Amino acid sequence: MKHLLDQLDKALDHRLRLGAAALLMVDETLDFNALKTLLDATDGNLATQLGTLEKAGYLTVTKRFKGKRPQTEYSLTAEGRLAVERHLKALEAITKYTPKIR
Repeated sequence: MKHLLDQLDKALDHRLRLGAAALLMVDETLDFNALKTLLDATDGNLATQLGTLEKAGYLTVTKRFKGKRPQTEYSLTAEGRLAVERHLKALEAITKYTPKIR
């Protein structure tokens, strides 16, 4: 089982990071407020978790103005998409694991 657990991506082990990445697998681009609402997160916690994904190279962050209001949009990088796919495959392998009892 340990070898299966080692395949999980540590950058995706927090519910907000995994949730944001999963949402961005479906919608290619989401802004901060949409992610905050969908994940029921606070500003500070979400910003911290998205920063972790950005540092891992999994997110592209685009800052712009919509009228006079700043807007921050997020999308997964190609590396981020692959990381999510690998993480999900590892989770699936864990759910199908049958322990060998000695």
